[in-house]
Amino acid sequence: MTERIAFIGFGEAGQTIGRGLLAQGAQLCTYDILFDDPADEGRLKRAAGSLGIAVSENHVTAVRDASIVFLAVTASSSLQAALACLPGLKKEQLFLDINSVSPQRKIETAARVAASGAAYVDVAVMAPVAPYAHKVPCLIGGPGAAALLPRARALGMKMELVSGEVGQASAIKMFRSILIKGLEALVLESMLAASEYQVEARVLASLQETFPSLDWEKLAGYMIERVVSHGKRRASEMREVAETLSGIGIEPLMAEATAARQQWLADLGVKERMGGKKTEDRAELIDAIRDALGKAPGVKRPAL
Repeated sequence: MTERIAFIGFGEAGQTIGRGLLAQGAQLCTYDILFDDPADEGRLKRAAGSLGIAVSENHVTAVRDASIVFLAVTASSSLQAALACLPGLKKEQLFLDINSVSPQRKIETAARVAASGAAYVDVAVMAPVAPYAHKVPCLIGGPGAAALLPRARALGMKMELVSGEVGQASAIKMFRSILIKGLEALVLESMLAASEYQVEARVLASLQETFPSLDWEKLAGYMIERVVSHGKRRASEMREVAETLSGIGIEPLMAEATAARQQWLADLGVKERMGGKKTEDRAELIDAIRDALGKAPGVKRPAL
């Protein structure tokens, strides 16, 4: 059976997963609110066209004939986007919410989707999408998860069923993010501060001695690049984490600090200053950040 798949949201995740599913013979269509935004100048529509993915007029027309719907929008707009899809949803459709939002938000969204007859699936994407495309490791849960599993595997997707309940898959990802995104923020802050005294290499060497199983030079570059490329989205996700922690009686000290540091770098516009160039060269990234701060990338304070 050829799967007819709709993507609501056609950002990096939608494009990358969609490209992989096309190679598996799936038929795809998509809608993104930026399709109607003059500021986008048609870029996303052209991206869809270049992949051979049909562009829909709105949320409803995108999902109406789909067997599987991916909700892949920004964290802040996930519920609003799901609600916009409701008039086009029906029984036997699978509605996959892959957004990085709180378990409570997914429970709320699932309840609204249930009224349409479609089966909601809580999807937690557990690794960067780019290296894996549609094969990115995911945890799934919710009323539609068991039905999705064989169909996802037939498409080559790597999904693991963790619960029949909505929220547990997302909780795993969310509380993992406290560590992963927090470590990104810590590495960024550490390397930027070390650059003032030209001691980055010494700091990394010390970390290598303490944690010899990790390649700290490579890891530092990778983590800083993730913040440069995705700091705005990561900050939004960490604010969701902070809200969830507050809701269960845990003061979100680390989550809020992580969100603030990730947002700080996003607001500097380093990604734009680099012209969209992606690099995991730690020294190059730190120099770009220093440049955005108005600091000379060359000679800094005397080396210690």
